[in-house]
Amino acid sequence: MTVKIDIKFVLGLLVGAVVVGTLVFVVTGRDDGDSKRTSSEGTVGPAKGDDEGGDKVDEGDDGDGGAPQSAAKGPALALPVPQGAGKIACPRPTKTVSDARGLEQALAEAQPGDVIRMKAGTYTGKFVARTAGTQDKPIFLCGDEDAIIDGGGIKKGYAFHLNKANYWRLIGFTVQNSQKGVMADSTNGSVIQGLNVHDIGDEAIHLRNFSTGNTVQYNKIYNTGLRREKFGEGVYLGSAESNWEKFSGGKMDKSDNNVVRGNVIRATAEAIDIKEGTTGGKILNNVFDGSRTGGDKHNDSWVDVKGNGYLIEGNKGTKTPLDGFQTHEIVDGWGRGNIFRGNIINLAGGRGVGINDTVGGNTIDCGNKVQGGRLTKKGSCS
Repeated sequence: MTVKIDIKFVLGLLVGAVVVGTLVFVVTGRDDGDSKRTSSEGTVGPAKGDDEGGDKVDEGDDGDGGAPQSAAKGPALALPVPQGAGKIACPRPTKTVSDARGLEQALAEAQPGDVIRMKAGTYTGKFVARTAGTQDKPIFLCGDEDAIIDGGGIKKGYAFHLNKANYWRLIGFTVQNSQKGVMADSTNGSVIQGLNVHDIGDEAIHLRNFSTGNTVQYNKIYNTGLRREKFGEGVYLGSAESNWEKFSGGKMDKSDNNVVRGNVIRATAEAIDIKEGTTGGKILNNVFDGSRTGGDKHNDSWVDVKGNGYLIEGNKGTKTPLDGFQTHEIVDGWGRGNIFRGNIINLAGGRGVGINDTVGGNTIDCGNKVQGGRLTKKGSCS
């Protein structure tokens, strides 16, 4: 652990004066939990101190003040995004925007079949899409990497929010500098593709509140968890049991049948967190860089599987504090029926195993490859 203390802060304490100080902890190898809470905008939305989670313990709401425990920013992620034959191209734009006000107006007026194109530039604010497209006429929001949605700070809110908006295509642009990057609530049939999501306070991309049948593919995700390392997941599916009352009326958050494919992720918490109550998704051909993953208590693997019936196939990871993949039973009967197949695991000093099936009832194919340790704790596969 490295501790940096602002000397003015210390002197202020000694003399009893009110001095603005900074206390920053940079922690490697340990983390202290996994539970998160969230406030809403309308029924669901961004709010001050918005934390989502379950099996970690949130220590409180930073709001706009204080000096939260945070991860130091790392370098840009240099790993290339895997090639994908299924990538979706943007059609000819029906609307072109060049500033934040124009983007807000285009989102508010969006209709099925619209294609909104963002010119290069920085769009500062927190943007919300509420209109649904259709399966035949989705709504596109497109931009190159130099079209940047900037949330204005890592302590609160969502940079981009799909709020009960089905059949959207978010393609190609950058999302940065927000508590959460892209939040999807009650979104079905949407695609989040080719985004560059970085410098985020908590998690980068989150599908929540009965968001089903969506695809998160070929995105580059890094420098998460700048507000709280333990909340810095790359892709987050569903909600923790402790948040079902808040987000789904006490019902299990069945954010089912989502596909997470071909992403490159370097996160401070899990690269992908699959929550209890979610079913039938696919985690395919992603690349995990665990060099900044922190915590041997909870944030100690690339992927946590707490849902049922997932296919986890063809993923590659390097370096982890403990295990490559883990299963957990947070709710009775969950964390089962998952298939691990064709994954390439380089523990690179991790003290655990490639796939730690703590629950049982899952299939671990012998074709999974591991460097630096064993495939499973008991050495068994099928």
